[in-house]
Amino acid sequence: MKAVIWDMDGVIADTAQYHLKGWQIVFGKRGVNYTEEDYWRNTGKRSDGIIKSILGREVVQGEIMAIIREKDENFRQLMGQNIRPFPGVLKLIALLKERGFKTAIASSAPMENIRLITQSLKIHNRFDAIVSGWEVTKGKPDPQIFLLTAEKLGVEAENCIVIEDAIAGVTASKRAGIRCIAVTNTTPREDLREADLIIDTLEEITIDDLERLLNQQK
Repeated sequence: MKAVIWDMDGVIADTAQYHLKGWQIVFGKRGVNYTEEDYWRNTGKRSDGIIKSILGREVVQGEIMAIIREKDENFRQLMGQNIRPFPGVLKLIALLKERGFKTAIASSAPMENIRLITQSLKIHNRFDAIVSGWEVTKGKPDPQIFLLTAEKLGVEAENCIVIEDAIAGVTASKRAGIRCIAVTNTTPREDLREADLIIDTLEEITIDDLERLLNQQK
């Protein structure tokens, strides 16, 4: 069995502007100016880790969860139905199914966000597993989410490929012993050099490319 594990934000859907605004609202209420630089530095990470790093103080768990709920409600309201897939995504998802690959989503996002995006793009029933970052104890760059996803798929890590856009996600993939394709949708190419293959758009990828990557010696 072979599998492709997809990150969601920045890989499947273009959501950055809505996440940034959602964070700016909640941090602004707490007297913190959350810049675009802050956002890109933290992309791919789980929300609790972002909050701890930005507020720079001991934050009780109750406050963390309240901020996360508020931010994600803002995100879903701001985004609404303005969900656009990146070029090549829908075609590749369909092609993977045709060629017998198992597929999954492994996203740091809460399940509510994942459902909103996958249902809006009508791909919610295309995946063999969907895993939220909140199903593991540590977020990316820790490898837990990718190891759990491979386990749910019933596919060995060495037979999986992760598609990521963020440094934290690429690092998590490599720590899990999984090959990684990085797409430069949100992160400069030079910052993604840990990946096995770096591309500018998923329109470039073919099934033969995936097969070659899996057949490479580690």
